[in-house]
Amino acid sequence: MQIGVYGSGYLGTVISACLADFGTPVSCCHPDRSRMVEMAQGNIPFFEKNLKEIIRRNVRAGRLAYSTDIESFARKTQVIFLAEDKAEHLNDVALRIARLATRPPILTVVTPVPVGTANALEKSVKDIGLQATIVSQPMFFTDGCAVEDFNWPDRLILGSTSNEAVQVLKQIFHPLVMRGVPVIVTNQATAELVREAATAFVATKISFINEVAALCERVNADAVNLALALGLDKKIAPRCLQPGAGMGGVFAESDMDSLVELAQSHGVSLKVLSAARDVNHTLADRLVEKIAHALNSVENKEVGILGLSFKPNTNSVAGSSSIRLAETLVSKGAKVRAYDPVAIPEAKTRLNGSVRYCDSAYAAAEGSDALVVGTGWPEFRALDFDRIKHLLKTPVIVDTKNLLDSGRLRALGFEYVGVGRV
Repeated sequence: MQIGVYGSGYLGTVISACLADFGTPVSCCHPDRSRMVEMAQGNIPFFEKNLKEIIRRNVRAGRLAYSTDIESFARKTQVIFLAEDKAEHLNDVALRIARLATRPPILTVVTPVPVGTANALEKSVKDIGLQATIVSQPMFFTDGCAVEDFNWPDRLILGSTSNEAVQVLKQIFHPLVMRGVPVIVTNQATAELVREAATAFVATKISFINEVAALCERVNADAVNLALALGLDKKIAPRCLQPGAGMGGVFAESDMDSLVELAQSHGVSLKVLSAARDVNHTLADRLVEKIAHALNSVENKEVGILGLSFKPNTNSVAGSSSIRLAETLVSKGAKVRAYDPVAIPEAKTRLNGSVRYCDSAYAAAEGSDALVVGTGWPEFRALDFDRIKHLLKTPVIVDTKNLLDSGRLRALGFEYVGVGRV
């Protein structure tokens, strides 16, 4: 079976490569010719662990092809994943494919969309006298772990009333089904709502532990051990229960905004989600207060930041708490220098010239009044902290991810400041 993926952004690139890695022929289509040529060579415009190697391997094997010819694409492929990162042109693309297809296609919507989109697409196709089966299939990728998330998902969600389409998709994802990945078959609206509700729930969980972390600091408790104890409760689970600098990601903000708009349009108030969003947005101010307390003030102080991506193993800075922290520090009069292994080019588009960029963690520390861990890159654990102590003006480390060994650093003479820790 020939599978098609329409989209050359983050979602389309990941899905086309990983489907081809199942051993299935995949054609990835988009009108941007230069992008298609670059992707066929494995040159993708973002950093994602292991993805470049998967693309090159499957292109060499002949399983993965890139094309700008939508006519041939629509005629040859029975199942097409609509996987653009944004939904602006989704309706136009669906209609064009339906017109060009030699038989009614199965169009699987992976693009993050508001509830009701699949139903609206079906109506649009029907209104012009054509047929297509629209399936809503949200996928849950975390930047830096997208390949792993694709191959080991918590569940597959298929929103469709067509038994034929469901069986076809189960066949495509046979390696996962045989691995025991649960398959939830539901209607389109429920599948569309799952993504936004899951994001909202994670945001609420993260915001809760961060609020409790603030309480821990007042009552001499340790938020890391508290989170571990809570996470061992099978009703709670440890994932996303680590105190830190908040929640980020490419689709997190848009998912929450979309859910809030949906609720408001139907006269429903999501008070818990609103509170979680407020907590998430104010965490940068709380972290600046920590830095200011350690330095007496951040005004005219040199602050080094380690990490700018929103999490390790990605260059994405969308929703990055480290970026928000840098912006807040600059607004308070601090002079910020920063290092990240891969995300500096992306960070420059957000921070402009307000930050000095460094080529190593040691350069970020040199001459700084404090060093801040903004992203939990594992390599930061292995830094030579004896060297860093001598590079800093004052031996202050603010660890917004609770990444480092606080006992060891204090024994070395650092003033260590974590989140929810004493």
